[in-house]
Amino acid sequence: MADNALQLILERAEQDERDALLAVERAKVELANYHEQVAQIEQYRLDYFSQMTARGQAGLTASEYSHLQRFINQLDETLAKQKLAGAHFEEQVVECQAAFEEKRQQKRSVEWLLEKKQAEKNKLAQQREQRQMDEFANLQAARKIMMR
Repeated sequence: MADNALQLILERAEQDERDALLAVERAKVELANYHEQVAQIEQYRLDYFSQMTARGQAGLTASEYSHLQRFINQLDETLAKQKLAGAHFEEQVVECQAAFEEKRQQKRSVEWLLEKKQAEKNKLAQQREQRQMDEFANLQAARKIMMR
């Protein structure tokens, strides 16, 4: 395979690796946003529950208590749904990291192949240089013998 083709493949592999890394970062941001949203809902629930307790001490009607309790139940349901959705965000991070590692390995494979090709070129160049030096030494030895 021509070096230019391998170089193009390497450039593509590097771009794929960068894209995969960006996907990992986006997935991590989405996971962090998810955790923040859950924490906000939990805090809102806690605050609302505290308000309900304070209002209860001041005296609540059964209707008011029922309304407040339904709202807390809705918050609990929302939290449960959010926590189920959390597995999706965590899976996204894991999948993106696996894809990134795969792209990194592909890039390293192309780099290894390029290094191997360069080492072969270097070896051939050294062999060619050695042959030229041997030929030159042989020519000089032959000239010395002829000049005697």
